[in-house]
Amino acid sequence: MTYYGLLAQQHRGQEASGIATAELDPATQRHRFHVHKNFGLVDDVYKNAGVLTDVLRGTIAIGHNRYSTAGSSDNIANIQPFVVHYRGGRIAVAHNGNLTNFREIRQKLENEGTIFQTTSDTEIILHLIARSKESDQIAQIRDALSQVRGAFSLVLMTDDKLIAARDHSGFRPLAIGRKGNTFLVASETVGFDILDAEYLRDVRPGEIVIIDENTKRSGQPTSIPIDDRPVQPHHCIFEFIYFSRPDSQIFGHSVDKVRRKLGKNLAKSQPVAPKDPEDKVIVINVPDSSNTATMGYVQQANKLGGNTKLEIGLIRSHYVGRTFIQPKQDVRANKVKTKFNTVKGVLKDKVVVIVDDSIVRGTTSKQLVHLIRQAGPKEVHFRVSSPPITHPCYYGMDFPTPKELIANQCNRDVTKIAEELGVDSLGYLSVENLLDSAPSENGEHYCTACFSGRYPVPIDANQQKDENEA
Repeated sequence: MTYYGLLAQQHRGQEASGIATAELDPATQRHRFHVHKNFGLVDDVYKNAGVLTDVLRGTIAIGHNRYSTAGSSDNIANIQPFVVHYRGGRIAVAHNGNLTNFREIRQKLENEGTIFQTTSDTEIILHLIARSKESDQIAQIRDALSQVRGAFSLVLMTDDKLIAARDHSGFRPLAIGRKGNTFLVASETVGFDILDAEYLRDVRPGEIVIIDENTKRSGQPTSIPIDDRPVQPHHCIFEFIYFSRPDSQIFGHSVDKVRRKLGKNLAKSQPVAPKDPEDKVIVINVPDSSNTATMGYVQQANKLGGNTKLEIGLIRSHYVGRTFIQPKQDVRANKVKTKFNTVKGVLKDKVVVIVDDSIVRGTTSKQLVHLIRQAGPKEVHFRVSSPPITHPCYYGMDFPTPKELIANQCNRDVTKIAEELGVDSLGYLSVENLLDSAPSENGEHYCTACFSGRYPVPIDANQQKDENEA
């Protein structure tokens, strides 16, 4: 079940994958942990016969697909789940997000003699648990999580418990599901869909959820707060824009619906007027993350009287992964060249509007525009269903340093960015229109730091300085 859940969430990380399981030996009545992890996609990591059935035995499991935002991407020690055996017992952890005070805590722990096995920020959670003065394992976990700041959606496994926890801001999604008498936790509900499991609810910001034998009897997980800090939700808006699958529910809402609204608001605020008013405008998406935003754009553009048609002008090879989440720039650039091809008959002599979800470094966009120009369109316009990205993310997205962002390289001048990309016009969604597209009926708040520079949780000063100067 964990394997299939990871397979459904392959889009969240493509560098490596791992699963840890807990098994009770009936003969000795002692628990054992089993772990299997390696570099590569989910299918590759678990392809050897017997890994899932003979190696990863047990009744509890956690799994993780790696997308490196802290710690080296080519260090096998950084592949999660991390597993330790300490005085309180065995524990394994998998983490989505970034801890903003991890350097401060790591320095303190190193000064006190702690030896680290990885360069990942996740490891400090295990050290804090192991060093806790609390006697009960759940209390030790609470003690550790009360000391860390930033973004963390966590799954932890002990000998007899599955535990989930989410930071006080709820930056990253984390949902609870059920299939019969089995309870599941996943970043996105597509992890439940593949198993025909029922989505129950989200893990709430600042909440620890405990699933054990009592849960199976009562049908209800145990819920406790991390601490008495106030809960101030700031969900990552980029999860809606790009990161999550459109068939998922995150933060309690349909990703597909939000992306369609993004496209509609983009069409209202950034219409395209061809030089010749008689020309028909064709709109193409950049597969796959902008598919539904493009449909929303075309629907709204025609509603406003535009002569607009949705076309498939780019074909994506599905054997090449997501370029945005590749860890190195040269890897991203090489993959762009093999990822897309144009349908030349669709584009030739047409006014073409490209709709994409975001522009980060501009590498992919520039090469796409060059590819489309080779097909001979009359005009090429670019529309983006998010604002210009101007600041790094410290909460779990691998956005680069400020100087690597194309918006900053062009002094945030949209006309200059358009010239750099080689398009006739460029239009972004504003922060105001972005927030108008996101659900707010339940008082939701969103993190827009990558667009606005307003960070809802303070960043370790040394971390911010190092990354800005990198």
